[in-house]
Amino acid sequence: MYQLAPNIELLFTEAGDYPERVRAAAAAGFDAVEMWGPTGVDAPAKPKDIPALRAALEETGTQLTAQLAEPRTQFMIPPWDHSEFFRKLDEGVEIARALGCPRIVVGSGTGFGGWKRQVQLDKLIEIYRTAIAQIEGSGVTLVLEPVNVRVDHPGSLLDRTSEAAYVARGVDSPAFGVLYDIYHSAVEGEDMAAELAGAGDLVKYVQLADAPGRGEPGTGELDWEERLGILRASGYDGPIGLEYYPTVESSASVRRIVEAAARA
Repeated sequence: MYQLAPNIELLFTEAGDYPERVRAAAAAGFDAVEMWGPTGVDAPAKPKDIPALRAALEETGTQLTAQLAEPRTQFMIPPWDHSEFFRKLDEGVEIARALGCPRIVVGSGTGFGGWKRQVQLDKLIEIYRTAIAQIEGSGVTLVLEPVNVRVDHPGSLLDRTSEAAYVARGVDSPAFGVLYDIYHSAVEGEDMAAELAGAGDLVKYVQLADAPGRGEPGTGELDWEERLGILRASGYDGPIGLEYYPTVESSASVRRIVEAAARA
């Protein structure tokens, strides 16, 4: 069975602040959670109490599977000053290690109309080679997420799984890989089996939501037994982040995907 990790920005919010959401997820039977930015800079929620969050994770034996890099950086947009990204990367790695989190999710930012796409992809490779060198030995893996431009992230440079894989191959490090998000891929109209075959073992994390709508599995049109079967056939056996906007109470919203994961 896949390890499912509810996103505590969106799920179990009924419980209160982040440590209580961890406890609520654990009480609902989950042994893992994920979150967005560790200090709340990129989210509307207040900054997280990291010591309290760590205490909740340790108390419940819950694994934090992923957190986002802060701040969200426009790598390709002038004036091309990436110093804050690299400064905050060290801070993010420090927090990740304190929380026992093995992954930091990174992105591409908006594409720049003044450069060819290939130039921008190659520049992204250079940026993440530098990032990997900076955090070498930390034990933290960076996972690059392509996101859909049709609904949620218009203008994003990376919207194709194949291009994220291209960047990951260029970075060429075991500490760098691809985040495959089933929702974003479906919205972009990708063939899931083909994309996973093309990315191979570069896929180091997976997230999901139903499409259309980005709600819990069962609210959209995706066949979750089929999707998880494709994922299993690709060889991926790592955790899956539940990054969706629930339309019902959190513990009820997870039932369909928990059942499908048990059969995958």
